[in-house]
Amino acid sequence: MRRRVALTLVGILLVIAPTACGTARDGQQPVPRSSPDPSSLVSAQPGPIAPSLSPSRRPAIARSTAATQRAAPGAVPPRWLGTRTLPRTAAGYGEVRPTPRVLRLRRWNTRDSIPALPGTGFTARVADPAPERVIARSTWRPGCPVGKDDVAWIRLTYWGFDKARHSGEMLVNGSVAEDVVNVFRQLYRARFPIESMGIARLEDLDAPPTGDGNGTGSFACRPIRGGTGYSQHAYGLAVDLNPFQNPYHRGDVVLPELASAYLDRDWLRPGMITPDGPAVRAFASIGWGWGGDWASLKDYQHFSANGR
Repeated sequence: MRRRVALTLVGILLVIAPTACGTARDGQQPVPRSSPDPSSLVSAQPGPIAPSLSPSRRPAIARSTAATQRAAPGAVPPRWLGTRTLPRTAAGYGEVRPTPRVLRLRRWNTRDSIPALPGTGFTARVADPAPERVIARSTWRPGCPVGKDDVAWIRLTYWGFDKARHSGEMLVNGSVAEDVVNVFRQLYRARFPIESMGIARLEDLDAPPTGDGNGTGSFACRPIRGGTGYSQHAYGLAVDLNPFQNPYHRGDVVLPELASAYLDRDWLRPGMITPDGPAVRAFASIGWGWGGDWASLKDYQHFSANGR
């Protein structure tokens, strides 16, 4: 009788064991049927072994991890950036509108305009004069106040809002090419963040206004705003730096048109130019003036060789 009971118990155990632990097939180890702890799936990268956590602690840790993985407000560009055309005013600019919430603390980087330059840290390449193929995709045309052979092509690295090294290009007057390189070397060392850098194209001059551009650049063969004479940009003797964080303001005109939130210069945010900051010091070191010092209007983005 006792032997029969023992055999029955053994049979029951043999039936239960595969159900609890899974079935080993083709030489594989038995796989538990219970679901894995979600915290074990956060990353496939090897790392230090975390101490075991009680079930009551795991949900809190998971929420904390998810929160830290989300991007900070203003750190990711909205999908509509550059696509929403503004109505034009009688002056030909876009209609000024309140700054959207996502743009009030703007600190992202868009795609670099050129392939990454080799090396680490600050790097610059100057071609003087600029190659014909580069001039061809710029705003230069016959009649501009500077000859195309007097324009230099600069490729350089800059520090981004994402705390990473980026590469961009600009056209400047050949007579100031080395000075401009020196300025951006200082800005890189000071970790002054720049969103993007590129060469203005002919089609950009007549593009419908979206009011949210933020390209750092120099040469643009165009007249001064609100006038008929040529801008210092048309000579390659001026640089606009982070225009959105440092807008142009005169009366009812704000450029870019959605950048009104950055007229509050007391609310210091990354990428803003301040009177005692690294950008003003860097350009002052080569004798250039700042549009933020002007009395009749403010052009916070603007630096130029003659101060105009």
